[in-house]
Amino acid sequence: MKKVYFMMMLVLVFTISSCSSEQSLQEYYISSAENPNFMSFDLPSSLLDLEKANLTDSEMKAASSLKKLNVLAFQKKDTNEADYQAQKATIKSILKDDDYSELMKINTAMGKATLQLKGDDDSIDELVIYGDNDEKGLILVRVLGDDMNPASFVQLIKAMEKSDFNGKGLEKLGDLLKG
Repeated sequence: MKKVYFMMMLVLVFTISSCSSEQSLQEYYISSAENPNFMSFDLPSSLLDLEKANLTDSEMKAASSLKKLNVLAFQKKDTNEADYQAQKATIKSILKDDDYSELMKINTAMGKATLQLKGDDDSIDELVIYGDNDEKGLILVRVLGDDMNPASFVQLIKAMEKSDFNGKGLEKLGDLLKG
């Protein structure tokens, strides 16, 4: 009986210790959907009109690996400064996790941005684009797909240049950036 009790306690301790108290990016997206300061939407890859473009085989392979983009945007106002700072700190904390590798930092007139990868060198689970501007707000984009490869992102950009994508479906995001 003591062995059974000991084994049950060991399993319980292992189970509790293996649970992470840190919030994942997916959990953050879900919890932020209830915050009225956030705008959240998913964009299917079909929105990019890549099917109609005259793509090479490598561009077609890169385009087919892309499934959707999850967009989460926070419009900053004078009345939500504290929430903005808290959300910005939370996102940066999540992205500092060992699961994410910083690919690039960008400083532009529109604000600061980072590109982060989750996955290994051969297969990317997701690409995360995070940007903030202390006057306008912040944006967090998760690019999700199957068997995405870092080298294929160059091909994907070329494919997008060939597509007839004119921004249709992104009006809400444009309104946010205008302020």
